[in-house]
Amino acid sequence: MTPHLALTLGDPAGIGPEVALRALAHWPAPDCRVMLVGDRQLWQSSYQHLRAAGVRELANPEDWPLRDVPVENHAQIHLGQGNAASGAASFVALQTAIAGAVAGEFHAIVTAPIAKSLWRAAGHDYPGQTEVLATAAGVSRYGMLFVARSPHSGWRLVTLLATTHIPLRQVPAALNPDLLTTKLELLLASLRQDFGITAPTVAIAGLNPHSGEAGQLGTEERDWLQPWLTQQRQRDPAAKLLGPVPPDTLWVAPGRAWYGEPGPPVADAYLALYHDQGLIPVKMLAFDQAINTTIGLPFVRTSPDHGTAFDIAGQGLARAESMVAALQLATELVRQRSPD
Repeated sequence: MTPHLALTLGDPAGIGPEVALRALAHWPAPDCRVMLVGDRQLWQSSYQHLRAAGVRELANPEDWPLRDVPVENHAQIHLGQGNAASGAASFVALQTAIAGAVAGEFHAIVTAPIAKSLWRAAGHDYPGQTEVLATAAGVSRYGMLFVARSPHSGWRLVTLLATTHIPLRQVPAALNPDLLTTKLELLLASLRQDFGITAPTVAIAGLNPHSGEAGQLGTEERDWLQPWLTQQRQRDPAAKLLGPVPPDTLWVAPGRAWYGEPGPPVADAYLALYHDQGLIPVKMLAFDQAINTTIGLPFVRTSPDHGTAFDIAGQGLARAESMVAALQLATELVRQRSPD
């Protein structure tokens, strides 16, 4: 099959249009269709600005299929200066891509970065693109999965967050057996459906230092994490579930595998209990390679794991490796789900 991808504008005041057009200049899959989604004038003005700045390896949006989503207030949108107008442009582009995916027009959506604060300034109060996608797709069970393939060893790092954009002090109260069951089930289903791993190994992080050290440094592991894991092992004996692994040692094996060094066996995926527990190691190892993919949706969604970078927007400094990886992963996952 030929994967059909929607590539959204992102915040037009940030680096989203740049990394998208840079990535398309090197797009290695002629048997994949990509449609740009967003205001045509904003796509074209970004292209013209970057060309004038001396950027040569850049796709011309006029050479690609484009779903024009006209917005007002073009005069208020300036590179490097995000505001409510640029936030509104990014939001409506995402909504349009989602509508196409829900209708079956697109197999996958690849999203350029947005600024959550500017969505709120434009009147859209969502924690991020993940929640908009889930709401529009009508799903309540979803997860934020980060995927990166090492350029050093070829090993793939897969990390799921149990909780995402909440304050750290709210994490212990948010965690419970029902939440972790949902996230683990989503992760195991994705490993099997999207990555073809029938008997996956998953390492689950502890919450406290040394995973609580038998209740001396926190009781969550003793009181419910360990009993929950025992129950999950019985529910899915084909999966190998490790943990709760002390958070300070969880990432030793992935770090060595990333650089191709000998070390302890690695898992097929890692389940981190909160945002920074998972994303500090992911971004330290794979800042330019990591991709955010939303699991649990009826279609594929991927995105570069970086922000809008307003400080370098329009200067020709943005790197497109993560966007290229997001396009490649979206294509791979579509084909894995529908091989014919």
